[in-house]
Amino acid sequence: MRQTIAAAMSRSKREIPHYYLAEEIDFDQAAAWLAQRNASLPAAQRLLPAALLLKAVAFALRRYPEFNGFWREGAFVAGSGMHLGVAVSLREGGLVAPALHDVDRQDVASLTRSLLDLVKRTRAGALRSSELADPTITVTNLGDQGVVSVLGVIYPPQVALVGFGRIAARPVVSEGGRLVAAPMLTATLAADHRASDGHRGALLLAEMRALLQEPAALDGVWGEGGKERG
Repeated sequence: MRQTIAAAMSRSKREIPHYYLAEEIDFDQAAAWLAQRNASLPAAQRLLPAALLLKAVAFALRRYPEFNGFWREGAFVAGSGMHLGVAVSLREGGLVAPALHDVDRQDVASLTRSLLDLVKRTRAGALRSSELADPTITVTNLGDQGVVSVLGVIYPPQVALVGFGRIAARPVVSEGGRLVAAPMLTATLAADHRASDGHRGALLLAEMRALLQEPAALDGVWGEGGKERG
C-alpha cells in the first residue's frame, strides 16, 4: 500500500505543476441548517456536515468543470459525471479514495447514507471496481483529525484535489464591525496549472463558500427548483 501511494504521489509531484489556494468559509448558516434538520431525526439518520461539503464541491464544479476530469495525452478530458473520490484512511494503514457517484444528483440525506456505506465497505475491502476507477476529482476531509487545513497532492491523471480542515469557532468581524465567534472552515484547492489557473481556482473556492451560505439550496438535484446558481 505504501509503495503504491509513494509511486502515485512521486509521479504527481514530478509531472503535475501544482498550485495551491485556500478559502475561509463561515459555516454558521450550514451548521444551523444541519441542526434544524437533525433535530427531528434519530441519531442513525442524522445528516453529516461532510455530505453538505461534498454537495458544495459538486455544485461548484458544475460552474467550473475544468477541475472535474483528467489530463491525458497533453489535454484536459472532462469527467463523465460528478464522481467525487473520497479519501478514506484504512485501519491497517494507508489510504484509498473511492468514488461517490453522481454527487450532484443526490440530496443530502441520500448522500449521507452513500458516504457512510462507502466508508464502511472501503474499510471492509468490499469496494466495486467502478468505485476505484471512476473518481473525477478527490476530496479529503481531515477535520476530524483536528487539522486546520490540508494541502493535498493531486492523484494523476486527475487535475484537482479539494481539502477541508476542522470546523471550529474563530474570531470574526461581523458586518456591523463587532468581533464575534463563528464556526469557520478552511477549504483548500490543489490544482494542475496545465488545466486551470489561479483565477479560476479562486472562483471555484468562492462558489463553494457562497453555496454553503445557502445550505437549503444544496439539498437537491442540480438545476431543480433554484438549485442552479445564475
